Amino acid sequence: MQTSIPLAERIRPVTLDAVAGQKHLVGEGKILRKIIGGGVLPSIILWGPPGVGKTTIARILANHFKLPFYALSAVNSGVKEVREVIAKAKEQGQAILFLDEIHRFSKSQQDSLLAAVESGIIRLIGATTENPSFEIIQPLLSRSQVYILEELGKEDLLEILNRAIHTDLNLKNKNIELKEIEKLLLLSGGDARKLLNLFELVVNASKTNNVVFTNDLVTEIASQKTAFYDKTGEQHYDIISAFIKSIRGSDPNGAVYWLARMIEGGEEPKFIARRMLILASEDIGIANPTALVLANSCFQAVDVIGYPESDLILAQTAIYLATSDKSNSVLLAIKSAKSTVRETGDLAVPIHLRNAPTKLMKDLNYGVGYKYAHDFSGNFAIQEYLPDSISNTRFYSPGVNEREKAAQSWLQRNWKGKYNY
Repeated sequence: MQTSIPLAERIRPVTLDAVAGQKHLVGEGKILRKIIGGGVLPSIILWGPPGVGKTTIARILANHFKLPFYALSAVNSGVKEVREVIAKAKEQGQAILFLDEIHRFSKSQQDSLLAAVESGIIRLIGATTENPSFEIIQPLLSRSQVYILEELGKEDLLEILNRAIHTDLNLKNKNIELKEIEKLLLLSGGDARKLLNLFELVVNASKTNNVVFTNDLVTEIASQKTAFYDKTGEQHYDIISAFIKSIRGSDPNGAVYWLARMIEGGEEPKFIARRMLILASEDIGIANPTALVLANSCFQAVDVIGYPESDLILAQTAIYLATSDKSNSVLLAIKSAKSTVRETGDLAVPIHLRNAPTKLMKDLNYGVGYKYAHDFSGNFAIQEYLPDSISNTRFYSPGVNEREKAAQSWLQRNWKGKYNY
């Protein structure tokens, strides 16, 4: 009997054993099995790319714990719907709330969950594709366990396809051959839901019961359904890459074009702003410290305003960053310093740089010989600030721009060759 229910829903796993991938969470002896074995479900946040099993795992946990289960999406739900679920949970004693795309809830909307989560009336299972550290309020985060789901690999996706072919009743009369699957896997972008939707689309488009998957066939069918901008797939990563490289390459025209592509495709504005915030330090840095200030202001503004008003703020910031002087000296400095730390371990802090808050420390000469910079002409005094074994090691090398040229002159003049400036 044919059904209109999507294939991804028809073959959704109902046990942890059937979940493709995520063995670090669902494998024998792993955390989700321990939670089930322990008999107590904590509030959890599932963080990972689209289509890797977040909803599936939430439903499996709900089925096991036999609690009333409510599912909301932060895209089309708000405080009103949350309060309705909480009211029902109070009547029933306890319930599970699965909140998909929880990162789309504002801080005040997330606040509405706190009391119910803290009291245990609601066992929250939040699903997010964004870093919870940025998108989930700290009080809610501290009351939840965060579990990271990984992108599905080729073997995982093949496992899902074979399960569909051999278990789905709608496909039982089909003779399906996976002759070529590279394009099918590529277009799925590691998203099982997208993979199955495209797979089913190709099968349904075939006029016979014999379906031979080839790259050309998949490309032909998919091209008829390709979205202008897929903000969860390969285009998402390609276009943000083009956007960042345009800014790094000081081309405001390329930057604005790729920004417009993302805006028209409905890309999350905070995602764009966050990437510019990173770029302001990584690719501009000390060449123009104001860039970081502006990028941070942009991030805060779009968080408050959203589309469509944030279009101008994003464009202004992108153009400013693109036309700014560039330097990656900060990136290279911290990268070099971290490499040295990993190689040399926990080197002792020189005695003269140590603090001496107790008599014993003073007796041990902590702080003796330290030169307080403000006691000297020009607020500067030459002394050693690194452990002896890496003395004179230079991590920061000024970039080629006006501001850092001035910084290099200052370093050369004051350090008198110590760091070989």
